[in-house]
Amino acid sequence: LFRWLAFNILFFPTHCLIMFGFLFFVLMAHTAYGDVSYSFPEEMKRGSVIGNIAKDLGLDVKSLSSRDARIDNEGNRKRYCDINTNTGELIVAEKINREGICGKKASCVIKQELVLENPLELHRFILNIQDINDNLPQFKLNIIKFEIRESADKGSRYLLDEAHDADIGVNSVQSYTLENNEHFLLSVLTGVNGVKYGELVINKELDREKQNEVTLILTAVDGGTPPRSGTVAIHVTVLDANDNKGNISISCPWCCTGRVCCC
Repeated sequence: LFRWLAFNILFFPTHCLIMFGFLFFVLMAHTAYGDVSYSFPEEMKRGSVIGNIAKDLGLDVKSLSSRDARIDNEGNRKRYCDINTNTGELIVAEKINREGICGKKASCVIKQELVLENPLELHRFILNIQDINDNLPQFKLNIIKFEIRESADKGSRYLLDEAHDADIGVNSVQSYTLENNEHFLLSVLTGVNGVKYGELVINKELDREKQNEVTLILTAVDGGTPPRSGTVAIHVTVLDANDNKGNISISCPWCCTGRVCCC
């Protein structure tokens, strides 16, 4: 850098030298340092300690106030954390809802900067927000309806609506259970996207004359500790297959003439 400036002093006009001098000053005054990262669960209370950033960066805690230490949000509207200039600790500024920021993304990262004045220093750091099991599995509908003919074969399968959980990984839906009953079993499958869903399977033939409706409860369970669950009702209407033979009777006056009879 010094050789480059010396070359330009000899061969470039004065206004260029002024510009280069200014750039040199900025480069010397504005020092940016590498990333430090902190991982912590979402929904921590305001004021909770994330870590001691002054200690992690090797900064003098006593100078934080005089150097106007502060957190820059890098364009984020919300302030997720602050620095305690008396202790050097990084603290939660407000509760962080991971799903509200990152949705279903596997990784939830917030970039921040610690700014110090006199001289100007920028220390970039990253907040890794970890998911907690704070959401229930939910079905889109309150009731799932089927119309099934009593002639449907044993082993016939009917796709069930899947439950949705805003949490990710092990905290998302992991299994389904079906209320014990005489006619149906539950088959739990995993789609190509890793999402689990269920199918209703006929285990015993239906008979509308004995039971024209069946109501069951389907439960979705996540893998959190403790696990959380959501339910939906399944209502099956059994349709007639016209499997009962009726007795036909004809009533009419007969008239016979010789061997010929007519009705």
